[in-house]
Amino acid sequence: MGPDPSFLPSINGKPGILIDFLIVGGGITGLACALALRRIGHRVTVLERLAEEEISRLANGGGRLPPNASKILFQWGLEAALREFAVSSPGVEVMRYDTGDLLGTHTWAEEILREAGGEYLFYHHADLWRLLLRVAVDAGADVRLGVSVTSINGDDPSVELSEGDVLRADVVVAAVGGSSGLRTAVSADDKCLYDSMPAHCRLYSLFVPSQVMLQDHLLAQMYIRPSPPAFLWLGHRASALGNRVGGVDGFVVHVWVSDYPRSTANENEWITQADEADWEDLISHCEPRLQRLVRGATFRASGPVKIVPQLDNWVHHSDRVLLVGEAAHPLPVGSVQLTALGIEDAAVFAKLFSHLTSEDQIPAFLHAFQDLREGRCARVLNSERCNLNFRMLPNGPDQEERDNAMRERHARGISVFGSGGGKLTEQWDQLKELFGYNAEDEADDWWVKWGLLRERAKERSTELVERVNIQLQAVNIRNDDDE
Repeated sequence: MGPDPSFLPSINGKPGILIDFLIVGGGITGLACALALRRIGHRVTVLERLAEEEISRLANGGGRLPPNASKILFQWGLEAALREFAVSSPGVEVMRYDTGDLLGTHTWAEEILREAGGEYLFYHHADLWRLLLRVAVDAGADVRLGVSVTSINGDDPSVELSEGDVLRADVVVAAVGGSSGLRTAVSADDKCLYDSMPAHCRLYSLFVPSQVMLQDHLLAQMYIRPSPPAFLWLGHRASALGNRVGGVDGFVVHVWVSDYPRSTANENEWITQADEADWEDLISHCEPRLQRLVRGATFRASGPVKIVPQLDNWVHHSDRVLLVGEAAHPLPVGSVQLTALGIEDAAVFAKLFSHLTSEDQIPAFLHAFQDLREGRCARVLNSERCNLNFRMLPNGPDQEERDNAMRERHARGISVFGSGGGKLTEQWDQLKELFGYNAEDEADDWWVKWGLLRERAKERSTELVERVNIQLQAVNIRNDDDE
């Protein structure tokens, strides 16, 4: 038996009806959601507090797109545009943070990337943001920058702007940051969750222009590579990750430090104007190349790294407001999967709403989104936390075991992560699971297993009610005739 014709529009990837979405937050996650929804025809308005020049100034750091995220953007037709500024990574070189001694290398296995369907890409954050802004607008999204939202009303799905205007939609999506007060749109209990969490460590983000890299013989050796790898430094309660980016042509570095200078006025805030003495103190315990990278950086910023649990509820009780991205499931800043989870959210969300044939389905789709995403996001959070701790092991037996295992594998000519047992294999197994995840397949599976069944059950229930009504009408007619 073929599929019920009433479900064909959604099976073919286009919804049966189109509705209005308001997305609060025009970062990567918000713009990805807007683009994904516009690709299937829904009407979308995005409201972003910052103006374009402010975002370009603040988004001066680098980012990483693992295969599970890059494949989504490839599938959306953005591969050529991404390659104009993103650098594809063949692997990673692992070194000691304090001496620069090589511990080993790891090459991303071709079969793993082929199975994942994407690549490991490095990019400048502002470049990816501008790309998503452009394609979302070209696709028909109404993106308004420099517009401040003061509150979200879940009972009457709407937002109030700082000027007092109120905008309404069928669904409001909060794609705001993990520390935003607008997370309380779903639950007031979430207001102080971020601020109350202690800092796990502090992240220092740097951008070093290409001319600085090329003028220093040590840095030039890292920069001039036919296939530039990532550079990972492991240290005593410290770690760093650096890589080349295209577009603006430069080198980005993230440095994680547990024992950081305590002169920061507010440890909960991101700062771009730190005391020079703090930066010198930061690099006093690291190898010469890291010291040169810090001193040659034209952009520096630092902020707290917090391990914040994801929220219990992502959907407002009205079933018309949803939290996505960092608002629902924050990751520690600097995490490899930070941008990826937001893009995955967008793919799953749009895939669910591609099956929309009635507004009655909206609550089910919003709750299905959380059901599909919360397990995945919890596993990613745990992986990122374990990865961070693994890279920042304090000097001691565990650190020596890790470093010696890497040196031994390198001496045998094999990648530092891979089969063979031990903690290094555990790390690689986690990465393979993370890279191989297919967000849209998860949503398709839910629709086939639960969505279609629900709709058909509802249809049968409607048919039953109609039959009962017809029978009651016939009885009433007979009774009238008898009278």
